[in-house]
Amino acid sequence: MVRIISALILAVTAVCASAADPLQLVDNPPDRHVVVKGDTLWDISGKFLKHPWRWPEIWQMNRDQIKNPHLIYPGDVVLLDMSSGSPRLRLGKKVGSGGPGKLQPTVYSTPVQQVIPSIPANAIEPFISQPLVIEDSELDTGVKIVAMQEDRMLVGTGDTFYASGIPDTSVEKWHIFRKGKPLKDPATGKVLAYEAFFLGNAKLVKPGEPALLRISLAKEEIARGDRLVPAPEPQIISYVPHRPEQEISARVLGIYGGLREGGANSVVALNVGKKDAMEIGHVVALYRKRVSLDVDESGRRTETPVPDERYGLAFVFRVFDGISYALVVESSKAVIVGDTARNP
Repeated sequence: MVRIISALILAVTAVCASAADPLQLVDNPPDRHVVVKGDTLWDISGKFLKHPWRWPEIWQMNRDQIKNPHLIYPGDVVLLDMSSGSPRLRLGKKVGSGGPGKLQPTVYSTPVQQVIPSIPANAIEPFISQPLVIEDSELDTGVKIVAMQEDRMLVGTGDTFYASGIPDTSVEKWHIFRKGKPLKDPATGKVLAYEAFFLGNAKLVKPGEPALLRISLAKEEIARGDRLVPAPEPQIISYVPHRPEQEISARVLGIYGGLREGGANSVVALNVGKKDAMEIGHVVALYRKRVSLDVDESGRRTETPVPDERYGLAFVFRVFDGISYALVVESSKAVIVGDTARNP
């Protein structure tokens, strides 16, 4: 009963919020947009909406549709429908046989790789399948390199090595990584996880204890003690951009690659994850804490807090238990560690 009442309260709250905060279209929006290769859901939404993360509202999607949306392909026509008095987008299909501009259902023959992603695939593809962090539960477990052939200290592309923990052939392709710098919560200083430094790829030659693998790609020299995880195929991010349903209060842990600052198209780590109800597709706003500095009548320096400055947006594309990774999609200034991330 409590859950039902809570759900009803959330639903009423959402309706009230929507009524009080109507969708805002861009100035002179088009009445239609023909989808082309290279488009993203974020780009298409931005052609109609001032706030692209409100995509599910203009499409009138429910929560299940946000996670499993109808796929959009090049050649589709996105229509702006104002017949109900409020903006709504719907999808049509353009086919040459029906005459110029005529829309009607059609059967897709478009390759899967042409499905329109939420955000630029080339910006996040290296981060979708590669290991990004090592959490505490993984520190003493998993597959490790235990020996090199010919007693070498370091190996590279084409070389072989032995690893423990691969008893069968159920996984053939593996990522190799090394424990990197700690990711600390800016507020508490607690280590939440360690960055995983990607070294390369390997292919299983012979299972066993230890198993034999061959390195298919080495970005850095690989040594005894380095770790392995299964290498899944990169998947298109199909969740649509949407704002979190719950209140988000996060901090930027770091900019991927050990950079001191980032900007648009940078990948940032946030100190919230699955346990905080963060999920793929969430859009968060980036804020910078500001303080006004002055000198009083006695010559002493004074600091006066002023409202935080909002300067950008980030799209969450990968989530771990206590950490999530997001692509900065908009930014008017540099992103630095310690900046805050909140609901847009």
